[in-house]
Amino acid sequence: MAIKREKKVELLDLYRTQVKRSSALVFTNYRGFSVGKLQSLRVRMGETNTSLMVVKNSLLGLALKENGLPAPDSLLAGPNAVAFVGEDIGRSVKSLLDWMRVEKIGEVSGAVLGNTVLDGKNAEALADLPTKEEVLAQVLGAINAPASTLARMLTAPTASLVRVINAHVEQQQSGEAA
Repeated sequence: MAIKREKKVELLDLYRTQVKRSSALVFTNYRGFSVGKLQSLRVRMGETNTSLMVVKNSLLGLALKENGLPAPDSLLAGPNAVAFVGEDIGRSVKSLLDWMRVEKIGEVSGAVLGNTVLDGKNAEALADLPTKEEVLAQVLGAINAPASTLARMLTAPTASLVRVINAHVEQQQSGEAA
């Protein structure tokens, strides 16, 4: 059944908004998904700030082009459910792949990451990226390490001076006792 023009305009606006907000788009072949399974996956992806939508390929292609992104014909064919990934790419793709493994349905057919088009294998490799929390911890660790080193360097001479004075005082006290 053909979609009416008003509905197409509405979908195109929705896709434009989703593409603008997304750090990556992960394409999945949703063949074999029941409505219940698709809803289950949507809920799971929502936990990672990711929207999952069954898309109209031609309209998504237009939205990608309007946002200056590639619209790969190879990914814009067949039954597609697209994960519009928020900030945490690694966590979102890992969650998607874990769900697919457990349910034993679906496959990742590719991804658009910035101006780069990834095939299915490389799109799945996005799951190996560190999570947002891991990256923040690494950055804080890198920032904190020089500060800790500086603090130790500044306190080391003072500690050494205190040890020398203590040794001198102990020597004085032992000399008076003798």
